[in-house]
Amino acid sequence: MRVYVTGACGQIGSRIAELLLARGDSVFGIDNLATGRREHLAHHPNLTVLVATIADRAVVDRTFEEFKPDVVVHTAASYKDPADWHNDTLTNCVGGTNVIQASQRCGVQRLIYFQTALCYGVKPLQQPIRLDHPKLPANSSYAISKTVCEDYLEISGLDYVSLRLANVIGPRNVSGPLPIFFQRLSEGKRCFVTEARRDFVYNMDLARFVLKAVDGRGHGAYHFSSGRDIAIKELYDAVVAAMELPSYPEPEVRPLGPDDAPSILLDPSRTFADFGEVAFTPLADFVRESVAYFREHGATGGYTHLQHEAKR
Repeated sequence: MRVYVTGACGQIGSRIAELLLARGDSVFGIDNLATGRREHLAHHPNLTVLVATIADRAVVDRTFEEFKPDVVVHTAASYKDPADWHNDTLTNCVGGTNVIQASQRCGVQRLIYFQTALCYGVKPLQQPIRLDHPKLPANSSYAISKTVCEDYLEISGLDYVSLRLANVIGPRNVSGPLPIFFQRLSEGKRCFVTEARRDFVYNMDLARFVLKAVDGRGHGAYHFSSGRDIAIKELYDAVVAAMELPSYPEPEVRPLGPDDAPSILLDPSRTFADFGEVAFTPLADFVRESVAYFREHGATGGYTHLQHEAKR
């Protein structure tokens, strides 16, 4: 199979590309390296990587026509700066629609998309959140722009799977609490936690699941979620344990911010019905892998999708 992967050097795209290559598929990857790293993908005879932006329509059209993909896995997303509406719109909206329309013209068999759970807002009306929950993305530039692209995909006529994601973390993760905890603890700085709860899932578990969608399983929107949330402090404790620190650094406990949901938990029942049960790796196992990765490659960890959180 010929698979075109956007965001191919990011934490999700690179994992998917590696699995595709390992089973014999040909992969064309494109990444502007805003948050991805080129070293995430080793040289492979069936791999081509282009450092470019999907916001450049001419580049997208040319590479689609030359590579002639069977399937597109669209992981590319702009989220580095919550105040950078310009680049979020360029990558997530313009770039996303460039990819969708190139897929239409080239007769792509299906497109796999990745949506944020923030499409439901930071104060969801259901717990856990079902797929019939209204989209309420007016909480961040990231959520708005990702939801716009999903809306275009829904009217495109393409065969697609849109995965609305729990908190995907693991090695190669550059945003959110996991790399932030590691970075601050490594520098001897104190961390803070809130009483928020999240469903943290391993990026390699997601990548394995995506191969089922690439091969034709499912259609439409799904939640990729374990169906279980944990306290942020449990993630913090797992990082402390994996780092094998000589003593336990007690975190500061802060109240929830005005745009911080107590819990964002997605209902995975349709996912399990259509794809079968998913084997989720225990948190402690992939946090250990992540700590080993951060020790080798470093952690930048300060990115967050929400403006309020970015100021904290």
